[in-house]
Amino acid sequence: MATPDPSPQPKPAPAPDLAPGPAPAPAPDTARAPDPAPKPTPDPSPQPEPAPDTAPGPTATPTASPSRPRKRRIIRLLGALLALLLLPLLTAETALRINYTGDPAPGTRTRHRDALWLGHAWVDGRKSDRDVEALARRLRDTGIRDLYVHSGPLEHDGTLPPSAYKKARWFTDAVHRELPGVRVQAWLGDVLATETPDGLRLERAATRTAILASTRAVLDAGFQGAHFDLEPLHSGDRNYLVLLDDLRDLTHARGAVLSVAAHQIDPLPAFHSFWGTTTGHPKWWSQAYFGQVARRVDQIAVMSYDTMQPTQGLYGGYVAQQTSLALEVTPDGTDLLMGLPFYHENRFGHWAHAETVPAAVRGVRLGLSRTDAGRARFGVALYVDFAATEADWRAYRDGWAATSPTAS
Repeated sequence: MATPDPSPQPKPAPAPDLAPGPAPAPAPDTARAPDPAPKPTPDPSPQPEPAPDTAPGPTATPTASPSRPRKRRIIRLLGALLALLLLPLLTAETALRINYTGDPAPGTRTRHRDALWLGHAWVDGRKSDRDVEALARRLRDTGIRDLYVHSGPLEHDGTLPPSAYKKARWFTDAVHRELPGVRVQAWLGDVLATETPDGLRLERAATRTAILASTRAVLDAGFQGAHFDLEPLHSGDRNYLVLLDDLRDLTHARGAVLSVAAHQIDPLPAFHSFWGTTTGHPKWWSQAYFGQVARRVDQIAVMSYDTMQPTQGLYGGYVAQQTSLALEVTPDGTDLLMGLPFYHENRFGHWAHAETVPAAVRGVRLGLSRTDAGRARFGVALYVDFAATEADWRAYRDGWAATSPTAS
């Protein structure tokens, strides 16, 4: 804050004007005789002014700048606004840390309905039979039942070139040979034109029709299901629900599975609206909208990573909260899968030291324990195979897949 300049100090008073009158002419060749009885005359030299009082008087007090009170009010107002913003955040973060405490209930482990996201290399010709054999060794004795293999992306008009999944038949046959009972689903996705001018537009009926045709094509190629990941998908999007209704009819008529990757659920009421207004990117779905999506599919996998949480305790508490929120609105007939971060990046929204597999597994078990410990159609989904480390696989096995109960 700027300090106002002090008031000017008083200047000494000017000396009185004592200009003498005309001097008498001296007597020629004689000394001037003194007056016989001179009268006292005023001393022509000026009297010294009294020194100014060093103690500031009323006239010497520095005058405050008119802007100083206004600046103080602005600072107080900004401080109050900051406190209003930080208080809910600190309260929510404290609640998440508390949510990570306690012990999971016994038996809250795999129900043999887990899934794994696989990269595009499995269907574009880069993988071999030997790679499938190694994958089978990795997955045996785990709870993984579904593989989501990347087979797109879709074009912005909803079409899908066959060249994107040219080795699909080879891969599905190889998996069924090495891992009987494991299903292979085509993972299809694209960027939606919800926040940028370019992308797939679900509001266009022609686009939705093209997506249905693309789904028929991948099922004809040997896939046992279609897994959709369309982002960023805003909460309340009715066109997405219409598409899911049509896809469900198509997949069920073919004896196939319909699954989706889902956004996280509001950690606070209507948080997606607040975040969307302030950032232009409403990252979360409302819990009600999550339930609407879950009722239209066979599997819903929550992308419970990229959470912006800075520590393992907060991240694990966040996953526990997300697990509970999803369980509350997912029908018993739909598989609910919680995502595990099998990748390691450091960027805004994701910190590798915080979003770990052990923290996620513990959070999943805590949320399941508190909300619906006996839910049969429940599992975890591992993202993604090509970025996973041995530590990730060990944490999944030890924390979730080990000593698993009999499949329901």
